[in-house]
Parts: sequence; structure tokens; C-alpha cells
Amino acid sequence: MKTTIIKEKDIKKDWYVIDATGKTLGRLASKVAHILMGKHKVNYVQHLDVGDYIVVINVDKIVLTGKKLSTKKYYKHSGYPGGLKEKVYKELMKEKPEFVFKKAVKGMLRKNKLGRKMFKKLKVYSDSKHPHQAQNLKIIDI
Repeated sequence: MKTTIIKEKDIKKDWYVIDATGKTLGRLASKVAHILMGKHKVNYVQHLDVGDYIVVINVDKIVLTGKKLSTKKYYKHSGYPGGLKEKVYKELMKEKPEFVFKKAVKGMLRKNKLGRKMFKKLKVYSDSKHPHQAQNLKIIDI
């Protein structure tokens, strides 16, 4: 018996499109992270990027359950004393819905070079228009 080891040149990457209308933020983000890592494939290995490209559309229509829209906060710090800034997710979803979804997915990927490489394969758009029509997108219904 022999164990076959996949090489970088043998990896085939597909393009998928996901419509986020009415989907829950965390559940959708975990499915997207799963596909970006390549865990849905038979030839998954931890040390290679075997995941696929994902285009997520209509992110502005994504849903947060419970009271999270008004109570969940995003913090950022300028690096100076007293430089902590916070924003409620309701404001953040109005201004930058793409940022909210990307932040959720990025938190579910690994924190190294490979995770950053996987994250670059995620394309997020707040409406249904996107410039990736030529990639023969396959529709995933989650």
C-alpha cells in the first residue's frame, strides 16, 4: 500500500458563488471558511492551500440573530493612549457590510502565511454585481 501525497501543481481550484441574502453571519462564515481551507475535498492536506475561490454576493442583506445587531461591538485601537474606538454592528453593517463578513471569516482561518493566502481567495460584494463572470462560477446553496 502506498500513500499518495498531493503536490501544489496537482491542485485544481474551482470558483463558487454564494448568495448571502437572509443567511446568518456566523453560520455562513464558517461554511465559507471550510471551503476556503479545502476541507470539503478528498485530497485535503493541512500544509497546502487546496481550497477554492469564493465570491459572496448580497452581503448587505445578511442577518445577525438575537440582539447582536445592537449589542455586539467592534473595537479598534489607534495605538495611542485613550485611542480605543468602538462601533456597534448596526452602524458597521450600514457603512461597510463587506468588512463585517470578511472579519468573521478571517477569524475562522489559521493565523499564519497559509491563512493569509487562503483569505485572498475570498471575494465579497454588497450587491449582486461582481467582475468574476468569466470564471465559470458554480452556485452553492447553503
